[in-house]
Amino acid sequence: MSSDVPGFELPLRLLLAFRVLIDELHAELARQGHAELRPMHGFVMQAIGPRGTTAVELGRVLGVSKQAAGKTVDTLERLGYVERSTDPADTRRKIVRLTAYGMDALERSARVFDALRARWAEELGEERLRALESDLRRMTPANPWRLDIPGWFGTL
Repeated sequence: MSSDVPGFELPLRLLLAFRVLIDELHAELARQGHAELRPMHGFVMQAIGPRGTTAVELGRVLGVSKQAAGKTVDTLERLGYVERSTDPADTRRKIVRLTAYGMDALERSARVFDALRARWAEELGEERLRALESDLRRMTPANPWRLDIPGWFGTL
């Protein structure tokens, strides 16, 4: 089976679709008071999660060094999205937790993604978008929460 479309176009189009959605997300987040957030911050904040984590665990989940994770945590802490506190179970460990401002950013992100999906459904048609989503689920791992993208792309 031959195609007029070169094989390299598929990953580029998928990456461009991701980029369009993320750029639109961040433009809207900026309008809603989160102008300093960058795309990589979303991966980090998702990896921290609602219960918090350590820099060592964060680096492992993101696929980067503890130092790289710590540097990003420093930035997010300076911006008010996370805070560090002593682990009550082990006072030698520091736990990184999302602040209310960080949780607000994640909650707004979820709402913006829903709005972006609705816009794509309006543009493409709900049935075609559902088919696209179904096809992508079929061709990708079951768990969409791969947070090691930063390490896969390179260092933070």
